[in-house]
Amino acid sequence: MSGAWRTIWTIGRRELAGYFISPVAYVFLVIFLLLTGFFTFTVGAFFERGEASLTPFFVWHPWLYLVLVPAVGMRLWSEERRAGTIELLLTMPVATWQAILAKFLASWLFLAIALALTFPVVLTVNYLGSPDNGVIAAGYLGSVLLAGAYLAISCMTSAMTRNQVVAFILAVVICLFLILCGFAPVTGLLVRWASPALVDAVAAFSVMTHFSGFEKGVIDSRDLLFFLSVIGYALFATGVIIRSHRAG
Repeated sequence: MSGAWRTIWTIGRRELAGYFISPVAYVFLVIFLLLTGFFTFTVGAFFERGEASLTPFFVWHPWLYLVLVPAVGMRLWSEERRAGTIELLLTMPVATWQAILAKFLASWLFLAIALALTFPVVLTVNYLGSPDNGVIAAGYLGSVLLAGAYLAISCMTSAMTRNQVVAFILAVVICLFLILCGFAPVTGLLVRWASPALVDAVAAFSVMTHFSGFEKGVIDSRDLLFFLSVIGYALFATGVIIRSHRAG
């Protein structure tokens, strides 16, 4: 392991451990599992559908993550700024990109653990029928990427302010925009006064447009590139913001 990745591993391990030291992490996991269960089995009418599919499970993830992921990411840099430890971190022999990547990966892994704990849903659908587990695996991959995109945006807004509530609200607004620009009712309104080409261009920036393929079991390189680009751009912007604090 190179020195750079050893540094990332050290910071990331400390960050991930910090989640489980606090009872907040366990509260988040319980709330996440309860909400996914509620939306899947009650709102999504899982048993009434009569089909071995996790569509009612995945279809709610863009909306569920809209609140839960910014709640995880809002403290990443806001807490460092509020406590004044960001100056100490930036004066250490650690590159800015290493600290950003370590914090992001640790939080992303925490979200992946939360998602992995929903495995009873997979067991249930396999017990009740014969689902296409390839489609389910693609759905989980898309869900992890979706959570990563929301988290990267939350990381960026957290670097903007020392107030966690402000960081949370900014992240929710940006992520909501990324949902609505491809949400069927919204595109239905846009098509009334805009050309189909313009509507398609706007919808191309939506997480809904790119997540729907994973829901159907289709892993398209364009969808992968979209989510990775959102993550990359948001983390790059985070670095620019943090370096501006260092210059200031």
